Amino acid sequence: MTGFEDLKLIDPLLKAVKTEGYESPTPIQEQAIPIVVTGRDLLGCAQTGTGKTAAFALPILQRLYRGGTPEGKRPIRALTLTPTRELAAQIGESFSAYGRHTGLRCAVVFGGVGQAPQAAALRRGVDILVATPGRLLDLVYQGLIDFGALEVFVLDEADRMLDMGFITDVQRIVSLLPEKRQTLFFSATMPAQIRSLANNILNDPEYMAVAPPCSTVEMVDQSAYFVEKPQKPDLLAHLFKNNELRRVLIFTRTKYGADKVARHLTRNRVRAAAIHGDKTQNARTAALDAFKRGRVRALVATDIASRGIDVEDVTHVINYDLPNEPDSYVHRIGRTARAGAEGAAISFCDSSERAFLADIERTIRMHLRRELGHPHQSPKTPPPLTDLESRVGSRPSKPAGARTPSTGARKHFRGRRGKPKSASGKQPAK
Repeated sequence: MTGFEDLKLIDPLLKAVKTEGYESPTPIQEQAIPIVVTGRDLLGCAQTGTGKTAAFALPILQRLYRGGTPEGKRPIRALTLTPTRELAAQIGESFSAYGRHTGLRCAVVFGGVGQAPQAAALRRGVDILVATPGRLLDLVYQGLIDFGALEVFVLDEADRMLDMGFITDVQRIVSLLPEKRQTLFFSATMPAQIRSLANNILNDPEYMAVAPPCSTVEMVDQSAYFVEKPQKPDLLAHLFKNNELRRVLIFTRTKYGADKVARHLTRNRVRAAAIHGDKTQNARTAALDAFKRGRVRALVATDIASRGIDVEDVTHVINYDLPNEPDSYVHRIGRTARAGAEGAAISFCDSSERAFLADIERTIRMHLRRELGHPHQSPKTPPPLTDLESRVGSRPSKPAGARTPSTGARKHFRGRRGKPKSASGKQPAK
């Protein structure tokens, strides 16, 4: 088994990794770190929960540390752009944790809070900046940010940027960056518009994937409960009688629904909090922190607010409302069974959501296990699966023709800023 020492990380980073309790790199770390330390651009197809942040943060810290600390005010040498405030905060925490022995400075900027502390940090000088698009552009236009010394740019969760309408802002930010830079581009899925964006900003990149696009996490046990909408609250309370539901992320379709579910759980003596776009940033941060620390057992969220939530040891994801987009289902259940752990995803399905369930099952190419005989079962529950369907089980199978690249597998992706390299090009040393 490969260890972090085999990835030729410097001692200050190895010491920090050990302090964090990491024993061996995840597949994405094992593949990405040797590429990034060579200075190559990277196009990474990876879901959340794969150890992606360390895969880019560790080699960036190594590059900047070896480059020394410039005299005078520190210029921004690395920029990570993320779609949500929560993800930005978590990436900033990771940079600070991994870089604790390097002396490098990291700052995080996002909207929804006052900018004064963020502006003060920028005036003092930072080596690494983590940002969301809107607040970053605000600070640029105020003359508080200069990218003249930038060496590395990371675009994280590019498909989420597209979903949230940030692509124009991303393109505007890219136009402000130096042409000569290293670019690391990560996305869980690769729709046509994301591939086009990657083509425009990457230079002769390495391509790396740790799972097929739109695949589900293999360690997630997935099940469906057929229940009519009025009985969903009672079914939820019933499930929480099981102590195995220790840290649970619940998804609703609306903000009002999130608040309503959190209040219902509280009335049933289950500590719960809600997180959505109508909450202030301070309230969202407090709810997420309480969930991380185990002070609340359930966090109820809408899709937009949940993007970027990276919490360890989520035992269950509950789709209180099924999403109408299969990709959203994949992202939701990826919040559990992270970094090799097991987890469970439970989906409530009422009569109006049957078409959504069918779309999800077509996309992931498997049937969710039907949980029959529960006390709130819908009278309109469809018949049990056939023997052949039941044999599919609750674990997802690989789509026909899909494969997961081995650790050494590399494909090359054409980028605008350079000519494509042949597939027989030299591989980075490990």
